[in-house]
Amino acid sequence: MKNTFIGIMLICFFVGNNLRAQDVKLTLDLSKPKADVSPRLYGLMTEEINHSYDGGLYAELIQNRIFKDDAKTPVSWSVWAGKDGKGTISLDNKNAINEALTVCLKLEVENGSGPVGITNEGYWGIPVNPKTSYRASFYAKATDEAAGPLTISLESTDGSVAYTTAQVQLIKGGWKKYEVKLTTGENVKPATLGRFVIAAKQAGTYWFNLVSLFPPTYNNRPNGNRVDIMELMAGMKPSFLRFPGGNFLEGDFFDTRFPWKTTLGALENRPGHPGCWSYRASDGMGLLEFLEWCEDLKMEPLLAVYAGYTLKGDHMDAGPFLQPFVDEALEEIEYVTGDVNTKWGAKRAQDGHPEPFKLKYIEIGNEDGFDKSGSYDARFTQFYDVIKAKHPELQLISTIGGRDPLGIRFPIKTRKPEVIDEHYYRNAFEMEADATHYDDYDRSGPKIFVGEWATREGSPTTNMNAALGDAAWMTGMERNSDHVVMSCYAPLFVNVNPGGMQWKSDLIGYNAVASYGSPSYYAQKMFGSYLGDKVVAIRGQNIPMQTHNLTKKDSIAGVTPTSFPSLFYVATRDSKTGLLFVKIVNASGKAQSVTIDLQGAAKVKSDGTLIVLKSDKPDDTNTINEPKKIVPLNKNVKNIRKTFTTVFDAYSVNVLQLQVQ
Repeated sequence: MKNTFIGIMLICFFVGNNLRAQDVKLTLDLSKPKADVSPRLYGLMTEEINHSYDGGLYAELIQNRIFKDDAKTPVSWSVWAGKDGKGTISLDNKNAINEALTVCLKLEVENGSGPVGITNEGYWGIPVNPKTSYRASFYAKATDEAAGPLTISLESTDGSVAYTTAQVQLIKGGWKKYEVKLTTGENVKPATLGRFVIAAKQAGTYWFNLVSLFPPTYNNRPNGNRVDIMELMAGMKPSFLRFPGGNFLEGDFFDTRFPWKTTLGALENRPGHPGCWSYRASDGMGLLEFLEWCEDLKMEPLLAVYAGYTLKGDHMDAGPFLQPFVDEALEEIEYVTGDVNTKWGAKRAQDGHPEPFKLKYIEIGNEDGFDKSGSYDARFTQFYDVIKAKHPELQLISTIGGRDPLGIRFPIKTRKPEVIDEHYYRNAFEMEADATHYDDYDRSGPKIFVGEWATREGSPTTNMNAALGDAAWMTGMERNSDHVVMSCYAPLFVNVNPGGMQWKSDLIGYNAVASYGSPSYYAQKMFGSYLGDKVVAIRGQNIPMQTHNLTKKDSIAGVTPTSFPSLFYVATRDSKTGLLFVKIVNASGKAQSVTIDLQGAAKVKSDGTLIVLKSDKPDDTNTINEPKKIVPLNKNVKNIRKTFTTVFDAYSVNVLQLQVQ
């Protein structure tokens, strides 16, 4: 019996010591900051994909407003007819208004018929809300016998409900612009399936062009953005906006690159251009609108200039043939930064913004590692020399270099860029396995801009597992934010309607009337909102591991571990307020107790706040119908001391906010 008792005691001793040895501990050294946090660490990247602008952020509600989306048929438009009404519509190329508005919609109304008109259902429905004023405008002309009243209305798609109507008097003669306000009543129920109608009573022939309908916009800008989507972005506290893309910058061919000059001025002068994701861009979201977007959200513009390479693989060699693109880049920079005494600064003032915009970074091209000709080094050098000669204050970003994130074979050798843009699209395991990616980067080389990155799980927007992968990756970028100076997730937007998506696993989803943030959106918001200006040294002990056999080699980083951490962490401190932000990501399916040791702290406030984003299952997600299934929750944490223990939930992203002196 005695020997049995001793045996049991020995077993308990060894088991107990083994359990204590495995306790997870994070030791923070507050005595000396590790590095400065980049003030531009978290920003936004944007391009026209997934109906990001047309049918998305850009508030225009009419689809195919200048009738150029298809050369043969007036897509998105149809005949509207009252009782006994008869009429036909067709495209007309013989009644141009100007060089931009060359195609119009022709409506022929038969004699003796009832009211007949044209109708547009927008981008998967016109949103209708109560007590809302819409600004409608269009160009129109008609044969003399057709001159008379036109009825403008918003109604349900089946025509059973008229939400609001107004009239304009169509006069005889040539093209004239008509404008009217449509205001819904307070008893109108919110609806997605609305349509816009222009109806005529007189028989005859009518022509229409640039038919536009705007709801209220953010900051009441006349050619502005959707309020709800702008508010979602504002909540992320982004520091910069990378625009106009992305592939949208390059275009499929030379003549379909982003045509910034034809995106300026009045909408009447914007012809739009073919996009690279199966639909045409209206270019209502033009260069000035991008800059005003930055202004509205207090972001810095990060301008990408076209550098002579197309998405379909064509390129322009450095030399005299590339020079016009270099000259155009200088003109674009002048539009952004020039005073009113410069040619393009004066044009910006004419467009309504006399004050120049601040600009620090210029990106030369986009993903030029895909250019198999190896021409980018020489192209970058030509842009570099000309831009630096005129604008030495600007920092230039190369789209190739670093650790070959795109399988690049031609690193920059001739000129040393200040920053290199790296792109990473992976699954959650790959992101977590490579969360230490930047820990051993050569600090003597160019700084790093992670210009596109995402954990691609979930559709149309990401799920919780993607948010865990994203958050793990962000701990690595934040820990190394002395060298990783900027980052931005992509794609930013997706229209969730069938046909609205070309690229799955996006950050913010929407339909015509509502929008929502994915779990990854809230992870981004947490990381951007709780950020100090100094990185705090942090050391982990007994970090739990996860095992996963990656079935194929990670083509971006070359990392194929089968065992890697399931707990990720980073800490920053605000040197002015003393607030300490400890971010802990628990990617495992088990709650984890963690002891936190605050070494070098003179005084710690006894209560703090824990912000938690979590779900029961990693494939849980938010949707247009359940927009807030997974959102951050705040908890009060008591009994905080220099050394204390806290439990972090399974499948959770956490920010522990403490007051430390």
